[in-house]
Amino acid sequence: MSTASVTTQGNVIHAVGRSAVRCTQAVGDLTLFAGQVLTAVSTRLPRRSVLVMNLYQVGVESVPVVMITGMFIGMVLAVQSYNQFHILHVESRLGSLIASTLLNELGPVLAAAMLAGRVGSAMAAELGTMRITEQFDALEVLGAQPVRYLVVPRFLACCLLIPLLTIVADAMGVLGGWMISTKMLDVQSHAFWYHAERSVGYWDLFAGVLKSVFFGAAIAIVACHRGFRCAAGAEGVGQAATQAFVIGFASILALDFCLGTILNFIYFYLWPV
Repeated sequence: MSTASVTTQGNVIHAVGRSAVRCTQAVGDLTLFAGQVLTAVSTRLPRRSVLVMNLYQVGVESVPVVMITGMFIGMVLAVQSYNQFHILHVESRLGSLIASTLLNELGPVLAAAMLAGRVGSAMAAELGTMRITEQFDALEVLGAQPVRYLVVPRFLACCLLIPLLTIVADAMGVLGGWMISTKMLDVQSHAFWYHAERSVGYWDLFAGVLKSVFFGAAIAIVACHRGFRCAAGAEGVGQAATQAFVIGFASILALDFCLGTILNFIYFYLWPV
């Protein structure tokens, strides 16, 4: 084997090793940051005025985009699924597909994705700007803990309000699917609601809402962590906002798989077929 080939293989191995070390360090740093946030939450709650302001920014201002997204997803589900149901002559069961899909998967994931895009990026950019302008140092000089003062209210706002946003997305999605199914695709309204009601239960709603709580926690922790570790300059703030959305969305998908598997196991354990 030539010297150049050995050198190239060595460079590749070193590059892979450095990437693995950086990834491990990033995961460890994020885990420690999450531990600090959870410890701060369990010791003392933030002031009511600060919490209410974050609740408004996270929840109320996200309602329009969640409503629009949920409604169009329900409409798209109805349009894309109708042909297959029509071939099997079961188009009256369209409501079953739309309701079960939205409550179990699309509702929580889409609400979390909108929250990660609208709120997570803003959190990372805001905290990143505070980092590079040394406002964190000023808080520490004044005796305030930046994690407790800046992260805990945002964390609680995401965890408390994303379940409500998920319910809004579910309701608007089912409503949009019903509107398209009955007004454009000639599905009887009674049949739509009858099969939609029979296909879902309290467990489906509970599972979707429970998953959304974990999604909200992941969004807040990832976004705030990226803001706290922001690099200097405007480029650093932009990178922090982008990383907050990308890592947050990847975390949502990973959590959705893990929680879905666990909840399915619990469901079949409690109510075996």
